[in-house]
Amino acid sequence: MNKKKKIFIIILWVFVIGLILTPFLYVEVNKAIYKHRVMDYLIEEKDYEKDEIQSVKGVWGLKAPAFFATVVFKNEPYVEYTYFAHNEVIQFEYEITEEGIQKGIVENDLINYESRY
Repeated sequence: MNKKKKIFIIILWVFVIGLILTPFLYVEVNKAIYKHRVMDYLIEEKDYEKDEIQSVKGVWGLKAPAFFATVVFKNEPYVEYTYFAHNEVIQFEYEITEEGIQKGIVENDLINYESRY
């Protein structure tokens, strides 16, 4: 095999691998961006301390919007809040875990719920 053919094959493989990895990188980068936006919002605008937040996860969903973030606060480990972080960050909904439901947690008990009304 001559040198030009080897170079062509290497370039072709790099291109194919790039095509395969691009969607995965796109998803992971956007999940990180949304996680960061929500974390900044909670700390800078809502005055939470970092140690009050148990977890913030960027999520790629199958429905619109494709990207959002979920947050669990240390003082409410049985509730997962969903935040959209497109143009502005808003708390969209919450979900009480099965364990929380069994403990009798209801909306009126939620500490970190941001009512839109």
